[in-house]
Amino acid sequence: MPRPDLNLLVTLDVLLTEGSVARAARRLRLSPSAMSRALARLRETMGDPLLVRAGRGLVPTPRALELRERVGSLVQDVEAVLRPVEALDLQKLVRTFTLRTGEGFAENFGPSLLARVTAAAPGVRLRFMPKPDKDSTSLRDGTVDLETGVVGKATGPEVRAQSLFRDRFVGVVRQGHPLSKDEITPARYAAGRHILVSRRGLDRGPIDDALVPFGLEREIVTIVGGFSTALALARVSDLIASVPERHTGNLRAGMYSFPLPVPMPEVTVSLLWHPRLDADPAHRWLRGCVRDVCDTQRHGAPPMPQTGRSL
Repeated sequence: MPRPDLNLLVTLDVLLTEGSVARAARRLRLSPSAMSRALARLRETMGDPLLVRAGRGLVPTPRALELRERVGSLVQDVEAVLRPVEALDLQKLVRTFTLRTGEGFAENFGPSLLARVTAAAPGVRLRFMPKPDKDSTSLRDGTVDLETGVVGKATGPEVRAQSLFRDRFVGVVRQGHPLSKDEITPARYAAGRHILVSRRGLDRGPIDDALVPFGLEREIVTIVGGFSTALALARVSDLIASVPERHTGNLRAGMYSFPLPVPMPEVTVSLLWHPRLDADPAHRWLRGCVRDVCDTQRHGAPPMPQTGRSL
């Protein structure tokens, strides 16, 4: 079955509103003969005369009366879709955005982001979700609006990504810990008792691989699923936590942090979203808020003690 000409909807709407071929022609800036041909096409397409002669004028058929309001609504909806986007009014915006973030992002950047969003758009609500993997399905199906993380092989090829900041791992111990004094060498670091963070429960990680060239192996006392848990344990014990610096700035308050004494590559943390939201004004505004908050905290972060080998 051939697809109907949707332009006929506009013609039908005007004909049913005016009830006159001549007036409809003037309104659409067509000749009377062109409008008559359009009416003939509508009659053939719909299998109904629509407008019939009654004296010197035309009257709508029952089918035309049935369609009049419905067609008018359809045309208005189409015009609204095709109309240029109006300027975003943040004070009137009512919307919930779902953000899927890596562990530590909400704790460290969430307060500033919430303050910025609430001040500009009090009707906007942010929903933070944990990020147990890098699968892009939730961005693709629309259950998540924004995501933060490191772009990897599991990231969908269509996903948009914009760099937020670079992060590196640092060692963290309680104040007064032996490692908070004197130079931290690879040997001193490895000799301590360590907390390993692994979402998958693995018993070694990249830091262990980095110690191999030094002929060293660290003692892993416990394995936890997140950085906040690792820091909570290190805060009240002699255990050593190794966590990303930018993601855990607030969580490390009151503790002693130091650069790892072994070479570890930095990672780029990016903002991720699906391309269908590229031009959405509210989504674009929120992306700007996230970038600004990350940039502000990057420039406003206090310098970390440069004890040991800097990366």
